[in-house]
Amino acid sequence: MQKFDVVIIGAGAAGLMCAATAGYRGKSVAVLDMGKKAGRKILISGGGRSNFTNRVATAENYLCQNPHFVKSCLSRYSSNDFIELVERHGLSYHERLHGQLFCDNSAQDLVDILLTECDWAGVEIKLRNEVLSVAKNEQGYLVTTNQDEYLCQSLVVASGGLTMPKLGGSPLGYKIAEQFGLKVVPTTAALVPFTLHDHDKQRFDGLSGISIDCLVTSESGKQFRENILFTHRGLSGPAILQISSYWQAGQAVTINLLPECNLTEQLENWRKDSPKKSLKNCLTQLLPSRFIEILINDKALPDKPVNQLSHSEIKYIHDYLHNWTIKPNGTEGYRTAEVTLGGVDTDELSSKTFEAKKSAGLYFIGEVTDVTGWLGGYNFQYAWSCGVACGMAL
Repeated sequence: MQKFDVVIIGAGAAGLMCAATAGYRGKSVAVLDMGKKAGRKILISGGGRSNFTNRVATAENYLCQNPHFVKSCLSRYSSNDFIELVERHGLSYHERLHGQLFCDNSAQDLVDILLTECDWAGVEIKLRNEVLSVAKNEQGYLVTTNQDEYLCQSLVVASGGLTMPKLGGSPLGYKIAEQFGLKVVPTTAALVPFTLHDHDKQRFDGLSGISIDCLVTSESGKQFRENILFTHRGLSGPAILQISSYWQAGQAVTINLLPECNLTEQLENWRKDSPKKSLKNCLTQLLPSRFIEILINDKALPDKPVNQLSHSEIKYIHDYLHNWTIKPNGTEGYRTAEVTLGGVDTDELSSKTFEAKKSAGLYFIGEVTDVTGWLGGYNFQYAWSCGVACGMAL
């Protein structure tokens, strides 16, 4: 049996950040992870370059049953604080749209920084340790793995959610929460591509790889303006991933395919300037030709010259393309989802320390909690912020 002040389950973003913070405060810390490497999800994030934070991360960028829960940790450790950390280590990074920051070279650079911080803080990272059971006794918490037993005064669960099971996604954290009487908000895949019903999949077969700048709206009224991407199985792209967090089974999404254009005015201009030109040839100036061909062939749009369009047809075409409605069959699930929606109910946790109100010395941080950020570095920033907040309380 090995004894530590703190044992952290999960060597991901939140777990490593928490470990370094606690280690610097003089605590003896062990991080347990079932994988061969630390930070496995960090390594594949952002196409291998890790969108590691967002310059502007506020509570409005997160889904949580208690929308105020994240305010405390975000205010105490902001994106600027994390940027200062990586700059001290000489990380080369760049900014993309909407304040998203990415590593210039590789996400490995970011993992190396976290591991260096843990090393400097005296943290022991124990890989290939699969947690078999957790128990509480008079001395603290006893964690049994396939390698050893670990006794600690404080136990931090940073085991992540159900996403990407090949990289360690599992229900372990939820099971520990339920074992100690904490409520868990039902989970589902989020920031995930949509699959389409067979008839729509057949309709749009051949469009894979085509991207369109759109304004996508959920039935709840949430909107995101980014690209959508046709795939072999359905729809993806930033706007789709974003809206998936607000979508429920059976609902439709509405897509404004021409957010920069008033199609009624454009059609009237074409009627004046190119009256004999077909609607199809006109629309392919604005949208991918293969997509328009499908809509024409399906008779979703009329196949005639623009000067033959009636006023009612013009209104119909305007409404159809500005409010293209499609009902997904489902999502691609946890296999490809970036995060898990739902998790340990934040009402069960202190928003300042992330300690369980019902079990002293037990903490939950990161994706295992019912906090889900938007696409764009927000989930990583929550991991850094809650990791520091928890680490400072240990």
